[in-house]
Amino acid sequence: MKQPYGVILAGGQATRMGGGDKGLLKLHGVTLLGRVIERLEPQVAGLCLNANGDAARFAAFGLPVVADEVDGFAGPLAGVLAGMDWAASKGGEHIVTAAADTPFFPGDLVPQLQMAAEAQGKPIALARTDNGRHPTFGLWPVVLRDDLRSALRDGVRKVVQWTDSHGTAMADFPTARFDPFFNVNTPEDLARAEGYAS
Repeated sequence: MKQPYGVILAGGQATRMGGGDKGLLKLHGVTLLGRVIERLEPQVAGLCLNANGDAARFAAFGLPVVADEVDGFAGPLAGVLAGMDWAASKGGEHIVTAAADTPFFPGDLVPQLQMAAEAQGKPIALARTDNGRHPTFGLWPVVLRDDLRSALRDGVRKVVQWTDSHGTAMADFPTARFDPFFNVNTPEDLARAEGYAS
């Protein structure tokens, strides 16, 4: 399997944080997004950011920004599609997605997803821990992008509803002191993350 392209999903509305971009929140002086880039970039052939609105607010990160083609904040699947289309334009065969508000995900995310897909003979692979599936962390074949486009037009919004229709491998990751896919949704979560990062 060729090295996939990476897509950081930052298209959420962050309503529980009072709006704005959660990825721009700082954790010990480094943005959440900066931490995600640092973890994902070495694992992929190239990296883009999926976000809506004015792309200039992310200019400091030096990444291409791709917006959803589906209107109205259609959720993570719209970001997956935007990333697939971007990777297809570069000749990519797969993308791996990561959420912009999840600063501690594993440094071996990509190889573990690839191994799970190959070993289990499934086109899509998602991360899983004791806390369940983490559907914003997945390996997605670009060849399915038109199928996903049709599903979004038909109103499908739940990630697992679409992935389960194609067959999904699970890449299991250990939970040590905390779940590595812990994400920052609230001010309380940010305070917890500061403890985890110290």
